[in-house]
Amino acid sequence: MSHAVAGNTAIDNQEKVNRIIDAMKTVQDPEIPVNIYDLGLVYEIRLIDGKQVDVKMTLTTPACPVAQSLPAQVEDAIRAVEGIEGAKVNVVWDPPWTKDRMTEEAQLALNLV
Repeated sequence: MSHAVAGNTAIDNQEKVNRIIDAMKTVQDPEIPVNIYDLGLVYEIRLIDGKQVDVKMTLTTPACPVAQSLPAQVEDAIRAVEGIEGAKVNVVWDPPWTKDRMTEEAQLALNLV
């Protein structure tokens, strides 16, 4: 997972990235009762000029039934963060998602550890 920040001060941007992550944690994969961030679906967060956010994320499978709606839910959650004016989620398939990308907390919640 990478976080890139450009513009403004690094401390302010890191705080925004933390709030963006918290916002993304409110979005759950409907098939797995864990948020998308802890599932490891988010590959990159780029904060541009402190106001725009570009996210690279994947889905658990290309045949995911929420492939159309989940990215929009993530964009809406990010736009709700104070100080953020725009968000764009790009769905990528490389590298493919595996359960190894999940946080330990998520693995424990799903009894995978």
